[in-house]
Amino acid sequence: MFRFFEHLIDPVALPGATQPPHGTVAFFWHFVSQKKSLFLALVGVQFVLATLDAALPVFVGMIVNRLSATEPAAFFQTHWLLLTVMLVSVLVIRPATLSLQFLLSQQAINPGFSSMVRWQSHWHVVRQSWPFFQADFAGRVANKVMQVGYAMRSATTTIVNIVLYIAIYGVSALGVLALMDLRLAVPMLLWLGAYGVLLTIFVPKIGETAKAMSESRSQLTGRIVDSYTNILTVKLFAKAADEDAFVREALLLHTELSQKQGRMVTGFIMGLAALNAMLIASISALVLWLWSTGAVPIGTVATAIPFALQLAGMAGWLAWELMEVFENIGVTQESMETIAKPIEVVDKPDAGELTVSKGAIQFDRVSFGYGRDVSVVEDLSLSIRPGEKVGVVGRSGAGKSTLINLMLRFFDVEHGRILIDGQDIAGVTQESLRASVAMVTQDTSLLHRSITENIRYGRRSASIDEIIAAARKAEAHDFIMALQDWKGRKGFDAHVGERGVKLSGGQRQRIALARVILKDAPILVLDEATSALDSEIEAAIQDSLEGLMGGKTVIAIAHRLSTLQIMDRLVIMDRGKIVEQGSHAELLKHGGLYADLWARQSGGFILEPKRLPERASSAAE
Repeated sequence: MFRFFEHLIDPVALPGATQPPHGTVAFFWHFVSQKKSLFLALVGVQFVLATLDAALPVFVGMIVNRLSATEPAAFFQTHWLLLTVMLVSVLVIRPATLSLQFLLSQQAINPGFSSMVRWQSHWHVVRQSWPFFQADFAGRVANKVMQVGYAMRSATTTIVNIVLYIAIYGVSALGVLALMDLRLAVPMLLWLGAYGVLLTIFVPKIGETAKAMSESRSQLTGRIVDSYTNILTVKLFAKAADEDAFVREALLLHTELSQKQGRMVTGFIMGLAALNAMLIASISALVLWLWSTGAVPIGTVATAIPFALQLAGMAGWLAWELMEVFENIGVTQESMETIAKPIEVVDKPDAGELTVSKGAIQFDRVSFGYGRDVSVVEDLSLSIRPGEKVGVVGRSGAGKSTLINLMLRFFDVEHGRILIDGQDIAGVTQESLRASVAMVTQDTSLLHRSITENIRYGRRSASIDEIIAAARKAEAHDFIMALQDWKGRKGFDAHVGERGVKLSGGQRQRIALARVILKDAPILVLDEATSALDSEIEAAIQDSLEGLMGGKTVIAIAHRLSTLQIMDRLVIMDRGKIVEQGSHAELLKHGGLYADLWARQSGGFILEPKRLPERASSAAE
């Protein structure tokens, strides 16, 4: 039985429309509508449960009336049908309904729906464009993905389980009292009006503060994670005090907002306590007066006073639940601002798979400036022949990395087009494009997983023998076999730590090279691929690197110009344009920008050491 309900929601199901909409109601409905049958079933269950609970004081009143009008010896014989109905309602129908409510809530909706919302939110966020992640804390984004599942589920189930239940109960109680004597409905109507005013004043303000608290909590989490992620920098620069101040500021803001919310909650509860006291006193006094005048029977007293007591208790319960609803709506709204952002770089509806048969690359009058007026790459045209090895050289900010990012379609070009084997990359899927390009970056980041999993990222179907062979070619095998992580896992099973922090820069670079060797894509991009390697290791893997480049179209970026001498052609960029092209020898002979950069790296930039002033002799000398 439990498993049946637990399998009613697939936690990793994807919706038909994968883009979460912006707007609170639309955002909620995007997820709730996927399992609306379950929520409608829960609404039906709550309707039955609230109606049954509202009937209990009525049963009590009816029994009291009959007790006063029937001889004790004849009571059970005369009223057995009423007692049977009451007994079945209390012993069978209500427990069964309550059990169904918990099966729907606890077994189906609570675990499954929360996970489904988190999964679909993550599925969308992980496909966001690269700039999305550059503009925010990773910890802050992760916090929003995690908290939105609980917040949305809690708000939705609370509205159904609590708010709807109490609304049905309240309407039923009001109807019963009005049927008994219309005057009994007056105190309750006045109380409902005052209660509504109290909710209108306080609850939205509490919700707004809750949204601000959620944002401040995400900011606090992001700052703490940022400090931990960059702990080496914090230690190297002895900036623990600065990090304390950075986190303290966010912590104090979160505390201030929490105190503000606490003041509003306390004020609300004080007002509600006064209202509830007046409800109980007024209904009790009125029903007793009506009974004393003979206007109502004793059973009405037994019905009206329990209704007043229960409604007073429920009012506080409802208030707390409504505050939680508004708080969770605030959390959802705050998370929605991040999760529901549209993806900037998307595949066209009719996008096909990129097919690379030769590896020719063409930049056709490409311009791009990150949306600014000044272009980083301006009207650039470049043709790279199949199998050609091209080195891209230029000062920092010349547009070299931007050119690669455009080819990988991390950004869409603003003008012009980029073609691979004659296919415009804007018309193919991003997955197929990046599957055809292998890249080693300067800042190599590894996944916090085993060495095997990191290398296998290049090709999921690779066998362990192929992984070991790739590691050998990258000169990584020996140091991998000597590794042992904090849990005692050794060699290829050892985990590398967050972003590969347990390894040196050179070790990370060699694992990244092994990953690229395993991928064996027809187009190879080397962005400072050997920058983290010492000269001995660089020389050791040079043959493997040249073997890797064999038969591939290669684009290499390097500030260490000596590593580019094996390229077929060098392309020199400056301020987003190509200013020179040719071989190493041709460009030196030309005497332009490349020759100037080469001269600086060859020793021309080394200044004569200045003579330091001699230390003054100490008195002892």
